[in-house]
Amino acid sequence: MSLRVHGGVDVHGAPVEVAIAGGHVVEVASELPAGAPQLDAGGLTVAPGFLDLQVNGAGGVDLTAQPERLGELGPLLARYGVTGFLPTVITSAAAARDGALVALRLAPAAGAVPLGLHFEGPMLAPARRGAHPAHLLRAPSAELVAGWSRDAGVTMVTLAPELPGALEAIAALRDRGVVVALGHTEASGAEVEAAVAAGASCVTHLFNAMSPPTAREPGAAGVALGGDALVAGVIADGHHLDPHLLRTAWRALGPERFLAVSDTTAALGLPDGPTRLGEQETLLADGAVRLADGTLAGSAASLADCLRVLRATTGCSPAEAVATATTVPARLIGDERRGRLDAGCRGDLVLLDLAGDRFDVVATVVAGEVVHDVRRGEG
Repeated sequence: MSLRVHGGVDVHGAPVEVAIAGGHVVEVASELPAGAPQLDAGGLTVAPGFLDLQVNGAGGVDLTAQPERLGELGPLLARYGVTGFLPTVITSAAAARDGALVALRLAPAAGAVPLGLHFEGPMLAPARRGAHPAHLLRAPSAELVAGWSRDAGVTMVTLAPELPGALEAIAALRDRGVVVALGHTEASGAEVEAAVAAGASCVTHLFNAMSPPTAREPGAAGVALGGDALVAGVIADGHHLDPHLLRTAWRALGPERFLAVSDTTAALGLPDGPTRLGEQETLLADGAVRLADGTLAGSAASLADCLRVLRATTGCSPAEAVATATTVPARLIGDERRGRLDAGCRGDLVLLDLAGDRFDVVATVVAGEVVHDVRRGEG
């Protein structure tokens, strides 16, 4: 697809024009074919398309319970500026993971692009399982992770590194190109460092479902904040983290290691009321998704919502906020084609209205095709 985007500014406020030919950004607009479509970005900020590495569902679709509906998420997520995402399957029976892999291969090319699966579980610490069903947790083993590889469609796995056999699983997954994240864990600092040595590179939803740091035991959160080896996923939805902790995370991680994730669920875009996460019934009320016992169970926030909260809470610049959802995730999963608007990169971008305290998505472009534009009366 070809497209010329003109009249806007980049995330630093400088005038910008983006030319896309054959689905990729090109150096100059003269490379566009005659009569290429135009997209007016006047008064708007042009940014790379957002990448969300933790998406449990959206619009009433739950990926763990309904993996066959994966193809419905692309158009839904594009409304929120997402151009690439990791469909996330929480702790479940093997059939759900197998079904998601099949759905990934069959998903139609529409809207946001699935970039492989994120298996969050089942190798999690029972005491820190959060909203993951206890009876479906499993110990790490070579048999469990057999066949989990980047080539097979698994891009990320979240596990607890203190479990017996976890280090071997981390090393095996790393060797197969899978990004290993540490989460739902009671690991000590030493156990986290051992996991990093084995190949772990990320922490899943910092501070949530992990032991809090103490004066002499940093745990996963302390190692992520105090070291420099781990990228940390953070849910800045206004519910998962107190503002003081969000500011702490930002100051420690900065725009190089702060990974904005939505952890959004089937509740995204729905009114308050019952919804679900995997086999569990949940309730969306006042912007938060919870189990019956009050445990947070993912979010109802979009990635754009999280960037808005991040900016308002920390005072970071628009460029810094955007980096947490573009360059940071692209670098983490090793995708050099995404997260930037340089020549040769994919023609994925989002037009944002950043006036005042807003972080509103106006239009989304995937591979040079305008897949969402509120000015056309969409969404």
